[in-house]
Amino acid sequence: MVTCYLRYVIDPSKVNAFEEYAKMWIPLVNKFGGQHHGYFMPSEGANNIALALFTFPSLAAYEEYRTKSFDDPDCINAFQFAEDTQCILSYERSFFRPVLE
Repeated sequence: MVTCYLRYVIDPSKVNAFEEYAKMWIPLVNKFGGQHHGYFMPSEGANNIALALFTFPSLAAYEEYRTKSFDDPDCINAFQFAEDTQCILSYERSFFRPVLE
């Protein structure tokens, strides 16, 4: 199992647009065999940082999802929405493995 951690720097004047973008991706990750754990929006503290966490059974399954996402019409729509609104200024992606016991 591998969990993807995404840390976004977002435009604080476009938090609503980013939240709309986030809501697009949750079912898409699930559609491709992942389990989305949600997006975490700014609250107290920094107003321009958002996080997302989702898990795939393996890094290979994640890579398959990424490859398929570039051809999926709903994913393409989500990518285009982020580009059109410019709600995301930058992001970083890291991968983690759980320790459960």
